[in-house]
Amino acid sequence: MNEQANEYSDQLQQLVTDYTPTVISGAISLVGAIIVLLVGLWVIKRITRGVRKLMEKKEVDPSLIPFLTSLVNFGLKAMLVITVIGMLGVEMTSFIAILGAAGLAVGLALQGSLSNFAGGVMILIFKPFRVGDFIQGAGHSGSVKEIQVFNTILKTPDNVTIIIPNGSLSNTSITNYSKEEQRRVDWTFGIAYGDNVDEAYKVLEKLISEDERILKDPESFMAVAELADSSVNIVTRVWVKAEDYWGVKLDMLKSVYEAFDKAGLSIPYPQMDVHVQKEG
Repeated sequence: MNEQANEYSDQLQQLVTDYTPTVISGAISLVGAIIVLLVGLWVIKRITRGVRKLMEKKEVDPSLIPFLTSLVNFGLKAMLVITVIGMLGVEMTSFIAILGAAGLAVGLALQGSLSNFAGGVMILIFKPFRVGDFIQGAGHSGSVKEIQVFNTILKTPDNVTIIIPNGSLSNTSITNYSKEEQRRVDWTFGIAYGDNVDEAYKVLEKLISEDERILKDPESFMAVAELADSSVNIVTRVWVKAEDYWGVKLDMLKSVYEAFDKAGLSIPYPQMDVHVQKEG
């Protein structure tokens, strides 16, 4: 019995002797890999932040900054992961082959995400809009807050955030209200039948000339556009800077209502005359 116990003890001691260097080496590699991973993530964070600040200092297009920052961050992290795996003793040739096969499977599963990435690249190359532009697309409208790798973030006038996949946005029609420096404001004002059209013209011309936000060139335009059921409709068109569009459009409605009332011009509402005939 003692001989058998001694034999087991010798075998155990031999195993410890044989594998202790391997375990110690593996533990050192694991600790080193963890340290490299943590330090690498910290360095990548600092580098990414520095790249963003550098691009902002160099006045790079704001639309490109989030995209390029995300791309740099992703690339550096991919390199860090490969380095850490190599430190753990994994054969890189086999790992790359496995990674390629996994990448193919993931690519097939994430076709939508790849489409969104491609859409983001197309948006940044052709620039149908920039950060700060007010756009309408994919059934939504708002100011472009950020163009990311996979999504574009809009902010609506009532402060609601909308996240639109770039794939959908790049494959639909986009209306960019901020692309041009000037915009035309259109109104249709109705006066009653029997009111003086020329007097209405004078009132409108006076209001237009008094508003400094309305441009002199191109000239304003007004004409009788329709003899409607209850009113004579006068179409009025002026040109303004894009940022003044809504202010001018809304302010003029109030001004016209008050000015027409002072000038004795009435703004009719839809009405119907009903004639009742008695039989016999």
